[in-house]
Amino acid sequence: MKLKSKLLLALLATSSAAFAQTAPAAPESTLGYNVGVASEYRYRAIGQSRGEPALQGGVDYAHSNGFYAGAWGSTIKWIKDAGATDGSTELDLYGGYKFEAAGLAYDVGFLRYEYVGNKLKNVSGFTNANTNEAYAAVTAGPATVKYSYSLSDLFGNINSKGSSYLEASATFDLGNGYTLTPHAGRQAVKNNTIYSYTDVSLTAAKDLGDGLSASVSAISTNVKSAYTNAVNGYNGGKSIVVVGVKYSF
Repeated sequence: MKLKSKLLLALLATSSAAFAQTAPAAPESTLGYNVGVASEYRYRAIGQSRGEPALQGGVDYAHSNGFYAGAWGSTIKWIKDAGATDGSTELDLYGGYKFEAAGLAYDVGFLRYEYVGNKLKNVSGFTNANTNEAYAAVTAGPATVKYSYSLSDLFGNINSKGSSYLEASATFDLGNGYTLTPHAGRQAVKNNTIYSYTDVSLTAAKDLGDGLSASVSAISTNVKSAYTNAVNGYNGGKSIVVVGVKYSF
Protein backbone atom coordinates (compact mmCIF):
# COMPACT_ATOMS: atom_id res chain seq x y z
CA MET A 1 0.00 0.00 0.00
CA LYS A 2 2.79 2.38 0.86
CA LEU A 3 4.56 1.72 -2.46
CA LYS A 4 1.33 2.18 -4.41
CA SER A 5 0.65 5.48 -2.61
CA LYS A 6 4.08 6.78 -3.52
CA LEU A 7 3.60 5.79 -7.15
CA LEU A 8 0.19 7.48 -7.24
CA LEU A 9 1.57 10.70 -5.76
CA ALA A 10 4.42 10.68 -8.26
CA LEU A 11 1.99 10.24 -11.17
CA LEU A 12 -0.24 13.06 -9.90
CA ALA A 13 2.74 15.40 -9.50
CA THR A 14 3.97 14.56 -13.02
CA SER A 15 0.49 15.09 -14.50
CA SER A 16 0.11 18.44 -12.72
CA ALA A 17 3.49 19.64 -13.97
CA ALA A 18 2.67 18.58 -17.52
CA PHE A 19 -0.71 20.35 -17.36
CA ALA A 20 0.91 23.54 -16.07
CA GLN A 21 3.42 23.46 -18.92
CA THR A 22 0.80 22.92 -21.63
CA ALA A 23 -1.85 25.36 -20.36
CA PRO A 24 -2.50 27.98 -23.06
CA ALA A 25 -0.91 31.36 -22.41
CA ALA A 26 -2.84 34.59 -22.74
CA PRO A 27 -2.63 35.88 -26.33
CA GLU A 28 -0.19 38.70 -27.00
CA SER A 29 -2.69 40.36 -29.29
CA THR A 30 -6.37 40.20 -30.17
CA LEU A 31 -8.32 41.08 -33.30
CA GLY A 32 -12.05 41.71 -33.15
CA TYR A 33 -14.78 42.75 -35.56
CA ASN A 34 -18.20 44.33 -35.15
CA VAL A 35 -21.16 45.22 -37.34
CA GLY A 36 -24.39 46.93 -36.41
CA VAL A 37 -27.23 49.25 -37.27
CA ALA A 38 -28.60 52.30 -35.45
CA SER A 39 -31.95 54.03 -35.92
CA GLU A 40 -29.92 57.22 -36.40
CA TYR A 41 -26.18 57.85 -36.27
CA ARG A 42 -25.52 60.49 -33.63
CA TYR A 43 -21.98 61.68 -32.95
CA ARG A 44 -21.42 63.94 -29.98
CA ALA A 45 -25.21 64.11 -29.94
CA ILE A 46 -25.46 65.65 -33.43
CA GLY A 47 -27.33 63.78 -36.18
CA GLN A 48 -25.14 62.40 -38.96
CA SER A 49 -27.75 60.46 -40.96
CA ARG A 50 -30.72 62.86 -41.17
CA GLY A 51 -32.86 60.91 -38.71
CA GLU A 52 -32.55 57.73 -40.78
CA PRO A 53 -30.91 54.37 -39.94
CA ALA A 54 -27.16 53.96 -40.39
CA LEU A 55 -25.14 50.83 -41.11
CA GLN A 56 -21.92 50.63 -39.10
CA GLY A 57 -18.99 48.31 -38.57
CA GLY A 58 -15.38 48.14 -37.45
CA VAL A 59 -12.25 46.19 -36.64
CA ASP A 60 -10.05 46.50 -33.53
CA TYR A 61 -6.53 45.27 -32.81
CA ALA A 62 -5.06 45.31 -29.31
CA HIS A 63 -1.66 44.17 -28.01
CA SER A 64 -0.91 43.07 -24.46
CA ASN A 65 1.68 45.87 -24.18
CA GLY A 66 -1.13 48.45 -24.30
CA PHE A 67 -0.94 49.59 -27.92
CA TYR A 68 -4.06 49.37 -30.07
CA ALA A 69 -5.36 50.40 -33.49
CA GLY A 70 -8.61 50.15 -35.37
CA ALA A 71 -10.98 51.33 -38.04
CA TRP A 72 -14.70 52.05 -37.91
CA GLY A 73 -17.16 53.16 -40.55
CA SER A 74 -20.73 54.39 -40.89
CA THR A 75 -23.10 55.60 -43.55
CA ILE A 76 -23.85 59.34 -43.27
CA LYS A 77 -25.98 62.00 -44.96
CA TRP A 78 -24.91 65.33 -43.45
CA ILE A 79 -22.24 66.17 -46.03
CA LYS A 80 -24.59 65.76 -48.98
CA ASP A 81 -27.27 67.63 -47.02
CA ALA A 82 -24.83 70.55 -46.80
CA GLY A 83 -24.76 70.68 -50.60
CA ALA A 84 -21.71 68.58 -51.47
CA THR A 85 -21.94 66.11 -54.34
CA ASP A 86 -20.00 63.34 -52.56
CA GLY A 87 -19.48 62.14 -49.01
CA SER A 88 -21.82 59.36 -47.87
CA THR A 89 -19.32 57.33 -45.82
CA GLU A 90 -17.38 58.13 -42.66
CA LEU A 91 -14.24 56.10 -41.97
CA ASP A 92 -12.47 56.56 -38.63
CA LEU A 93 -8.85 55.41 -38.30
CA TYR A 94 -7.34 55.43 -34.82
CA GLY A 95 -4.49 54.21 -32.70
CA GLY A 96 -3.25 54.73 -29.17
CA TYR A 97 -1.78 53.40 -25.97
CA LYS A 98 -3.51 52.29 -22.75
CA PHE A 99 -1.77 51.91 -19.41
CA GLU A 100 -2.36 52.01 -15.66
CA ALA A 101 -0.64 54.05 -12.95
CA ALA A 102 -1.49 54.92 -9.35
CA GLY A 103 -4.75 52.99 -9.53
CA LEU A 104 -6.01 54.86 -12.60
CA ALA A 105 -6.35 53.75 -16.23
CA TYR A 106 -5.10 56.07 -18.99
CA ASP A 107 -5.70 56.17 -22.73
CA VAL A 108 -3.92 58.47 -25.20
CA GLY A 109 -4.27 58.36 -28.95
CA PHE A 110 -4.92 59.85 -32.38
CA LEU A 111 -8.10 59.72 -34.48
CA ARG A 112 -8.55 60.51 -38.17
CA TYR A 113 -12.09 61.14 -39.43
CA GLU A 114 -12.00 60.41 -43.16
CA TYR A 115 -15.15 61.38 -45.05
CA VAL A 116 -14.47 59.34 -48.14
CA GLY A 117 -14.41 61.40 -51.34
CA ASN A 118 -16.14 64.36 -49.72
CA LYS A 119 -16.41 67.62 -51.69
CA LEU A 120 -17.54 69.76 -48.77
CA LYS A 121 -14.81 72.34 -49.46
CA ASN A 122 -16.63 73.20 -52.70
CA VAL A 123 -19.64 74.40 -50.70
CA SER A 124 -19.60 78.06 -49.67
CA GLY A 125 -18.82 78.52 -45.98
CA PHE A 126 -17.12 75.13 -45.53
CA THR A 127 -13.72 73.50 -45.88
CA ASN A 128 -12.75 69.83 -46.25
CA ALA A 129 -14.62 67.69 -43.72
CA ASN A 130 -11.67 65.39 -42.95
CA THR A 131 -10.51 65.95 -39.38
CA ASN A 132 -7.56 64.94 -37.17
CA GLU A 133 -7.84 64.78 -33.39
CA ALA A 134 -5.62 63.83 -30.48
CA TYR A 135 -7.25 62.59 -27.30
CA ALA A 136 -6.49 61.63 -23.71
CA ALA A 137 -8.71 59.90 -21.17
CA VAL A 138 -8.48 58.82 -17.55
CA THR A 139 -10.70 56.23 -15.85
CA ALA A 140 -11.31 55.71 -12.14
CA GLY A 141 -13.68 52.88 -11.32
CA PRO A 142 -16.79 53.27 -13.52
CA ALA A 143 -16.09 56.93 -14.40
CA THR A 144 -14.12 58.27 -17.38
CA VAL A 145 -13.13 61.81 -18.37
CA LYS A 146 -11.88 62.37 -21.91
CA TYR A 147 -10.50 65.41 -23.74
CA SER A 148 -10.22 65.61 -27.56
CA TYR A 149 -8.32 68.37 -29.39
CA SER A 150 -8.54 69.00 -33.14
CA LEU A 151 -5.23 69.21 -34.98
CA SER A 152 -7.01 70.42 -38.12
CA ASP A 153 -10.20 72.25 -39.02
CA LEU A 154 -13.09 70.47 -37.35
CA PHE A 155 -15.69 68.70 -39.51
CA GLY A 156 -15.61 71.30 -42.28
CA ASN A 157 -15.72 74.42 -40.10
CA ILE A 158 -13.37 77.05 -41.53
CA ASN A 159 -10.48 78.16 -39.30
CA SER A 160 -11.54 75.86 -36.45
CA LYS A 161 -8.22 74.16 -35.69
CA GLY A 162 -7.83 73.91 -31.91
CA SER A 163 -11.47 73.03 -31.23
CA SER A 164 -12.10 70.67 -28.32
CA TYR A 165 -14.57 68.23 -26.85
CA LEU A 166 -14.61 67.53 -23.11
CA GLU A 167 -16.75 64.66 -21.90
CA ALA A 168 -17.50 62.70 -18.75
CA SER A 169 -19.27 59.37 -18.52
CA ALA A 170 -19.74 56.42 -16.21
CA THR A 171 -20.67 52.81 -16.94
CA PHE A 172 -22.61 50.94 -14.27
CA ASP A 173 -23.00 47.16 -14.37
CA LEU A 174 -26.58 46.38 -13.34
CA GLY A 175 -26.14 42.62 -13.57
CA ASN A 176 -27.67 40.05 -15.94
CA GLY A 177 -25.89 41.69 -18.88
CA TYR A 178 -27.41 45.16 -18.37
CA THR A 179 -25.36 48.38 -18.20
CA LEU A 180 -26.36 52.00 -17.72
CA THR A 181 -24.17 54.85 -19.00
CA PRO A 182 -24.85 58.54 -18.28
CA HIS A 183 -22.80 61.02 -20.34
CA ALA A 184 -22.25 64.76 -20.59
CA GLY A 185 -20.09 66.67 -23.06
CA ARG A 186 -19.11 70.12 -24.24
CA GLN A 187 -18.14 70.77 -27.86
CA ALA A 188 -16.22 74.03 -28.28
CA VAL A 189 -15.72 75.03 -31.93
CA LYS A 190 -12.95 77.60 -32.24
CA ASN A 191 -13.85 80.79 -34.16
CA ASN A 192 -17.30 79.33 -34.83
CA THR A 193 -19.03 79.66 -31.46
CA ILE A 194 -22.49 79.34 -33.02
CA TYR A 195 -21.68 75.64 -33.45
CA SER A 196 -20.55 75.15 -29.84
CA TYR A 197 -22.97 73.30 -27.57
CA THR A 198 -23.48 71.05 -24.54
CA ASP A 199 -24.98 67.57 -24.73
CA VAL A 200 -26.25 64.94 -22.30
CA SER A 201 -27.35 61.36 -22.81
CA LEU A 202 -28.35 58.21 -20.98
CA THR A 203 -27.72 54.80 -22.56
CA ALA A 204 -29.06 51.43 -21.44
CA ALA A 205 -27.46 48.37 -23.04
CA LYS A 206 -28.05 44.64 -22.85
CA ASP A 207 -25.60 41.85 -23.66
CA LEU A 208 -27.77 39.29 -25.47
CA GLY A 209 -25.03 36.67 -25.63
CA ASP A 210 -23.09 35.12 -28.51
CA GLY A 211 -21.62 38.52 -29.42
CA LEU A 212 -24.97 40.25 -29.86
CA SER A 213 -25.91 43.39 -27.91
CA ALA A 214 -28.67 46.01 -28.02
CA SER A 215 -28.86 49.58 -26.75
CA VAL A 216 -31.26 52.48 -26.36
CA SER A 217 -30.05 56.06 -25.83
CA ALA A 218 -31.93 59.21 -24.83
CA ILE A 219 -29.95 62.18 -26.23
CA SER A 220 -30.39 65.92 -25.78
CA THR A 221 -28.46 69.13 -26.56
CA ASN A 222 -28.88 72.86 -26.07
CA VAL A 223 -28.59 73.41 -29.84
CA LYS A 224 -31.23 75.74 -31.25
CA SER A 225 -30.84 76.29 -34.98
CA ALA A 226 -27.10 75.93 -35.73
CA TYR A 227 -27.44 72.30 -36.85
CA THR A 228 -30.75 72.66 -38.72
CA ASN A 229 -30.34 71.90 -42.41
CA ALA A 230 -31.37 74.82 -44.60
CA VAL A 231 -32.61 72.54 -47.41
CA ASN A 232 -34.63 69.82 -45.69
CA GLY A 233 -35.21 71.48 -42.30
CA TYR A 234 -33.90 68.56 -40.26
CA ASN A 235 -32.58 69.64 -36.85
CA GLY A 236 -29.58 67.44 -36.12
CA GLY A 237 -29.38 68.69 -32.54
CA LYS A 238 -32.93 67.98 -31.43
CA SER A 239 -33.65 65.60 -28.55
CA ILE A 240 -34.08 62.01 -29.69
CA VAL A 241 -34.12 58.37 -28.64
CA VAL A 242 -31.77 56.13 -30.64
CA VAL A 243 -31.87 52.33 -30.65
CA GLY A 244 -29.19 50.05 -32.02
CA VAL A 245 -28.02 46.46 -32.29
CA LYS A 246 -24.43 45.24 -32.72
CA TYR A 247 -22.77 41.91 -33.35
CA SER A 248 -19.14 41.47 -32.23
CA PHE A 249 -16.95 38.55 -33.26
